Amino acid sequence: MISNVLHPKVRSHGQAAALEYPALTIDLGSTYTKVAVIDLAKPRLMARVQAVTTADHDITEGLMNALAKLPEDWGRRAADFPVRLACSSARGGLRVVAIGLVPELTAEAARRAALGAGARVLKAYSHHLTLEELGEIVRMEPDILLLCGGTDGGNQEVVLHNAKMLAHSSLHAPIVYAGNKHAADEARALLEARGKEIFVTENVMPALGELNVEPARQTIREVFMRKIVDGKGLRNVEAFVQCVAMPTPEAVMRAAKLLAKGTKSRDGLGELMVVDVGGATTDVHSIATGEPTMRTVVQRGLPEPYAKRTVEGDLGLRVSAAALLESVGERHLAREVGLPDANVAEIVSRLPRDIGWVAHDTTEWALDEGMAHAAVRISVERHAGYLKEMHLPAGYCYIQIGKDLTNVPHLIGTGGVFAYGQHPFRVLRGGLYDPQNPLSLKPRAPRLWIDKPYILWAVGLLSEVNPDAAFDLGIASLQAEEGT
Repeated sequence: MISNVLHPKVRSHGQAAALEYPALTIDLGSTYTKVAVIDLAKPRLMARVQAVTTADHDITEGLMNALAKLPEDWGRRAADFPVRLACSSARGGLRVVAIGLVPELTAEAARRAALGAGARVLKAYSHHLTLEELGEIVRMEPDILLLCGGTDGGNQEVVLHNAKMLAHSSLHAPIVYAGNKHAADEARALLEARGKEIFVTENVMPALGELNVEPARQTIREVFMRKIVDGKGLRNVEAFVQCVAMPTPEAVMRAAKLLAKGTKSRDGLGELMVVDVGGATTDVHSIATGEPTMRTVVQRGLPEPYAKRTVEGDLGLRVSAAALLESVGERHLAREVGLPDANVAEIVSRLPRDIGWVAHDTTEWALDEGMAHAAVRISVERHAGYLKEMHLPAGYCYIQIGKDLTNVPHLIGTGGVFAYGQHPFRVLRGGLYDPQNPLSLKPRAPRLWIDKPYILWAVGLLSEVNPDAAFDLGIASLQAEEGT
């Protein structure tokens, strides 16, 4: 837990002591390393700086560049801050491969567990692993492999087959087992006999239709803190902080849940969505039940989590810019921003090689915001549920797949394009319901908010130190669209 790694002065006096001192928070992002100094007594943002992340060689170089920009000589005295916490999505973030039994059941449950832990799911597999699939997994070099399959007391054969395949592979990643509990001991023995590192936790689907993803999420986070930090070269960062506490997406998710629910002494906003547009991915978080809002609709599929996250690795504005252009379409994006096709393709092709690129003129801003608008539109559409029309002898009805988010009252945008862009609310409106796509259950008329200082990640980190201060900081950071 974070409380175990705080400055001795804070540990000895509890959370009240933490309120008396500024906190140093760091986000080692895929594009920029961001540093925020927070006065927990107010609470208020005292300083926020950033520098390009140097993930290709020494990640601490980018951190030192950012710390050097802090006022009051705080950068050189970083170790003096009693509360020092960091999150990271650098070097691809937390990369996970999920394996389950049935695609729409245990494999999907495994995928949700990994996403909820702040991971980027490279791919999800189901049924018996083949040699070709095993080779593909090894080549992807995931940080963690999540092995699931079978309800408790159900099928053991498939998960044991997959455990044996992994045991005899050259995979080096730690394996989190969250499958049929009656096969856990044998799976552990198979893997440990071949020198694999395995962590056993509760089944993500103990019974048909019953999800239990929180233990797997927590185990993934613990493995991240204990193992992956070293693998990504983040251990040197801990010379300046107590720990790299969590992946950045989990920090944003924690902030979203805090703002929605509130604290014992603060009323939350209620159901909401957060769209986080970054250089490598666009993440969408919904804190909502997502139940059908129309009588003629019947919900199908696995129960949807109240706190849900999806990540789109092809919708980043820098590292994944080429993939975004491919997903949106060169001609469509060019038409949206009012530029010739060739100009769009030429600029976008440079972005993955120049992740620190900043728009300087009207044309470049139009392209950057056009890409962001497309990323918001597509990512929210993928995140939200949708309707399928089903014809019956007595008429027809609609089947709902996923979450109905049409009545969500708040939509929040976070990321550099919202903090520094010229038309942030125009970008965010890409996440709204589109009458041209009436079966998509995107929010219809939410209040639009911008995380203007771009510190929701810090709010999530601080939520474990002092929830009240973190909540007040989060609320203060939100800027509403004028007239709403």
